[in-house]
Amino acid sequence: MSNLSRRKFIITAGATAAGTLLAHGCSSASTSTTSSATPSGASPSAAPAVNINPADAPEVTAAKLGFIALTDSAPLIIAQEKGLFAKYGMKDVKVEKQASWPVTRDNLELGSEKGGIDGAHILSPMPYQLTLGTITKGNQPVPMNIVARLNTNGQAISISKKYLDLKVGTDSKPLKEALANQKIAITFPGGTHDLWMRYWLAAGGINPDTDVSVIPIPPPQMVANMKSGSMEAFCVGEPWNAQLVTQKVGYTALVTGELWKDHPEKAFALRGDWVEKNPKAAKAITMAVLEAQQWCDKAENHDEMCQIISQDKWLKVPVADIIGRSKGQIDYGTGRIETASPVAMKFWADNASYPYKSHDTWFLTENIRWGYMPATTDIKATVDKVNREDIWKAAATALGVPAAQIPTTTSRGVETFFDGVKFDPEKPEEYLKGLAIKKA
Repeated sequence: MSNLSRRKFIITAGATAAGTLLAHGCSSASTSTTSSATPSGASPSAAPAVNINPADAPEVTAAKLGFIALTDSAPLIIAQEKGLFAKYGMKDVKVEKQASWPVTRDNLELGSEKGGIDGAHILSPMPYQLTLGTITKGNQPVPMNIVARLNTNGQAISISKKYLDLKVGTDSKPLKEALANQKIAITFPGGTHDLWMRYWLAAGGINPDTDVSVIPIPPPQMVANMKSGSMEAFCVGEPWNAQLVTQKVGYTALVTGELWKDHPEKAFALRGDWVEKNPKAAKAITMAVLEAQQWCDKAENHDEMCQIISQDKWLKVPVADIIGRSKGQIDYGTGRIETASPVAMKFWADNASYPYKSHDTWFLTENIRWGYMPATTDIKATVDKVNREDIWKAAATALGVPAAQIPTTTSRGVETFFDGVKFDPEKPEEYLKGLAIKKA
């Protein structure tokens, strides 16, 4: 990564319980410790620790995990608030708010021993960027492991109200002249929001590198920057798109599930050296996160989830700005309202939590497409190194997740995007060759 890019970031940033576990899966009823109602502003009491076989006890009980103020960080927040980390022997886990994705990166580089963090709610490509050293100080590799996908869908591309008359949707072509040389915001170069924005623009014949200026802005600062006129459009997760509409500052052109149905989004990743030293603790933490994902995905828990994550110590956002889209109720700000969107955010359903290697293959291919990673990158070897779906499976099995909910293959197969383009994870080079607008 260039020094210029790093400076730009800084400026814009401003275990397991196997053996004696009580089995419980997504299809079973939640335990009383994770389904009891919680008054607004109150913290649920911690769940009692599972009776852990001494041979399976985590090597450590502490870990520092980071999150960004986005709705899809909910599994980490709920795992903390519901006492799920403690339940699996990780009683000293801390979940700490990060100001931006560059700050998350910096703290992962440090690790908790140097005042940073051991893992995080993170943009799925970032663990690969860290592992390859493309975004680190001095380009020094910081090996990472993805142990779960946190969600699918749930992001959006929003546009300033000054372009409301265009009522742009999945087709970005109408913006080619309107946004010529204008600033378009994403959250981190090479991250998911950057890739959704770039794919959408390029599909409409707009080159994101020459026709517009793509800049990184931290998620919580998106709405304020749109108000001030610092940019004309942005791609970010919720609740910031909903807040933009609520405040009548802009409108949602599309939710990203309309670009790619049930697309992978955030990941839960841990430093590779931490996992190597603490494999049982890594599994225990993953179990807590998976149980939280199951809880978050249940419709009867959505109100409580939003009440919890809205608190100042977490998202610091009015519940009203979170709840609608969490339930699939999407007001686009154009008169279009979906009451039950088929591409709403999922935390567990349809294998949302499982980290498919085929999806990570796409993320690396797109990073190569836009010049963020070398064209010579060994995609398969890199994915195999970073993606620890084996830890996910071990955690899911220990939780008693039904076999039918545990994928038997690391590929979801050929993916089809909104413009008809197909991605075969077995042939990423062919996909890349077929793209009209690209750097690689």
